[in-house]
Amino acid sequence: MATFDRSLHAERRLTGERRAGATPRSATALDWIAMVILIVGGVNWGLVGLMNIDLVATLFGEMTVAARAVYAAVGISGLYAIYMMMRMSGDSGKAGL
Repeated sequence: MATFDRSLHAERRLTGERRAGATPRSATALDWIAMVILIVGGVNWGLVGLMNIDLVATLFGEMTVAARAVYAAVGISGLYAIYMMMRMSGDSGKAGL
């Protein structure tokens, strides 16, 4: 009769792998940069929503080139985060659209 070895089962659950054959992936420098920019954008929007303070406009001026560059960087980081989440989920390219 086959027996169930709990130690192997527990060790399998503790590994970082969620799917059979999946390899754990670490964040790249680009991933970290995008996350930092998204945090800056999130804090800015939080300040706009809660206290009507646009920190980017306060620091760089109202719609100056520098302010627009920050807003563009936040937007591009958001798009990259979508790509990053698809890559992390392992479902990229497998959506049945």
